[in-house]
Amino acid sequence: MPAGTPSISPEAQHLDDASADSGPIIEVDRLSIHFPLAPTGFFHRERKVVHAVDDVSFHIAKGETLGLVGESGSGKTTTGRALLRRLTPAAGTIKFRGRDITTTDGEALRHLRRHMQLVFQDPYASLNPRMTVGELVAEPLMVHGIVNKMGDARDRVSALLERCGLPSDSIDRHPHAFSGGQRQRVGIARALALQPDFIVADEPVSALDVSVRAQVVNLLQDLQDELGLTYLFIAHDLSVVRHISHRIAIMYSGKLVEIADCESIYERPVHPYTEALLSSVPIPDPPAQRARQRIVLEGEIPDPVDPPPGCRFASRCPLVEAKCREETPPLTSRGEGHLAACWVR
Repeated sequence: MPAGTPSISPEAQHLDDASADSGPIIEVDRLSIHFPLAPTGFFHRERKVVHAVDDVSFHIAKGETLGLVGESGSGKTTTGRALLRRLTPAAGTIKFRGRDITTTDGEALRHLRRHMQLVFQDPYASLNPRMTVGELVAEPLMVHGIVNKMGDARDRVSALLERCGLPSDSIDRHPHAFSGGQRQRVGIARALALQPDFIVADEPVSALDVSVRAQVVNLLQDLQDELGLTYLFIAHDLSVVRHISHRIAIMYSGKLVEIADCESIYERPVHPYTEALLSSVPIPDPPAQRARQRIVLEGEIPDPVDPPPGCRFASRCPLVEAKCREETPPLTSRGEGHLAACWVR
């Protein structure tokens, strides 16, 4: 090893080992994420936490896209950030390519960043307006010591931008010269710079015009086919999720309530919350849209600081029974990889 080269830990070596690719690339077991609130009460002794994610388990196979769906505040983004080790779990484990990364830190965590990247929701806020597009895409390469200066990365950056559908002169321009869809392509190119295995796409098209959403989704699919990428695709637009995902996980108030392949979720939903979400997806057929029954949920969303016992959806569920308010339903198999958490069905 050349002098001055930092040693690579066994954990980091494992991430570069091709033999580690057997089995799921991501395994999450009983993950919980809590955010502490400021102390309250007499002498500030009372400490409460926000239960953002509670007891969540799932896996993602190599080359697969798992769509994570739910309304705002359900814990989708928190789950994605935890997988990238940007948040520390309160409980549970996260495995990446068979290696437990739940408590990874230091140099091993730095090395892990090369294999796991994030595409942000807002392409306007996620790009530094003072930097050129070339500098933005080259920054990860310089941070990780792959190149020493922008000039060394110019050819590589140009190839990445071209692969993401941007013109050749983009490298020397600033973000303000681009549309929202083009800026998101810059964000995708930046995420690809380190040749990651896994990408968390956090609502990557929700801030874009409807006319360009399909273009960005198609780009993500083409890159997945070409590079063998694995995605966690976070969204609230079920029509977009259906187009890109292999499997879909439905999240409500920090809990997973249903997981299945796309066809099963859309054609044979089990959980009442999944049915309500699907009923809100518009159909491009006016007579059929007018004839369908829209499920309007009533009741209060549970308090994440003091979640009630039983099913989190009980306060809004049209099928609620006494047991639903007393015991938390586990995710159980409904056949052919379809899992749902519901006592009634």
